[in-house]
Amino acid sequence: MKKAICSFIYHKLMGWKSVVKVEEYDKQIICAAPHTSNWDFIIGKLFYAAIGRETGFMMKKEWFFFPLGSLLRAMGGIPVNRGKKNSMVEQVVAAIENRKKFSLAITPEATRSRNPHWKKGFYYIAMKANIPIVLVAIDYSTKTITSEKVVIPSGDIEKDMREIKIYYSQFKGKNPENFTTGLNDLT
Repeated sequence: MKKAICSFIYHKLMGWKSVVKVEEYDKQIICAAPHTSNWDFIIGKLFYAAIGRETGFMMKKEWFFFPLGSLLRAMGGIPVNRGKKNSMVEQVVAAIENRKKFSLAITPEATRSRNPHWKKGFYYIAMKANIPIVLVAIDYSTKTITSEKVVIPSGDIEKDMREIKIYYSQFKGKNPENFTTGLNDLT
């Protein structure tokens, strides 16, 4: 029922398309980009439900106020304190090890503003947990969300991040001026 409703809203009412060539893994990190608007979250959650899959997500703790916080948690939300140094990678890896299924979507830019210095926590989580990174791209120019590439962390973070950023460079966010891969910073 949920899949049918979300599919109707995503495809028929909003006019978005899906390109899905990646299998669903029991345990995975979903790297989602470009992230330039709050709409990305809504459209992304509709997309994932429309293809019959579930995923959690991390969001800054400031969004988890009453009553919105209860709704976000029910949707798989995990509040993150971005101002405090903590072992988020280790905490997530421990959670992965204790579950049979685990899927977590992370936006590497960690902001809707232009940021050439992407966070690498998603990579470290996947590498330490020995799970794949599924690249999911949102493209407002074609109204399509694509899931057709997987990166298995090699341990060579510079090489792997370059591959990930090159892949995302072909997609346009809702506010394209707010998106950069920062590839020039990787020379």
